[in-house]
Amino acid sequence: MYVRDAKNREEVWLLDHIESMGLDDTAFRSRDYVVAVDEVSGQKAGFGRIRIHRTDPEEEGPNEVCELTSIGVLEGWRDQGVGAHVVERLLEYAGDEGFDTVYALTGESAYLARFGFRRIDAEQLPAPLEKRHGEKRERIDSDAVPLQIETDRFRMPERLREAFKGATEQPEEDDDESAEDFGIDPETATYKYDTGR
Repeated sequence: MYVRDAKNREEVWLLDHIESMGLDDTAFRSRDYVVAVDEVSGQKAGFGRIRIHRTDPEEEGPNEVCELTSIGVLEGWRDQGVGAHVVERLLEYAGDEGFDTVYALTGESAYLARFGFRRIDAEQLPAPLEKRHGEKRERIDSDAVPLQIETDRFRMPERLREAFKGATEQPEEDDDESAEDFGIDPETATYKYDTGR
């Protein structure tokens, strides 16, 4: 398993999974994403994005801020460190681009807190993210709260680092409903129409 830059041809795959997971596709650009890939099967297991926001040059402070967003792990790959490694790679990229601090606006704050993200007040957000926070809460994630992390403070739990090394796609749980799920004994049930039983 490894994490690499997304390729342009993966745009449809990314958009399909972003939509199915109810994630944020605002200002979508596939080149902003990374993808976790199983090196044996070539299957894609997860993805995430950093989004750079330009600030008003008249304002004090940095001219750009970095947001971590749209992190998703496919069902069969969850709980194996895939998301953690996507976050790690995104923070490495942010650090390489000169960002000391990265922000996230999410309802999944407990997940990111495991890696060192901490919650902040909305008033502490840089101007472009204050507006974005309101829009995100209104349009995508009503539970979104602002988080931040200094890029050098990221911590990967050792359990997730080890799990990622041997990650394999797990079979999805069978969601087929049966008569028993509704309290019907198929041996004694009668049917209005002949089902051939």
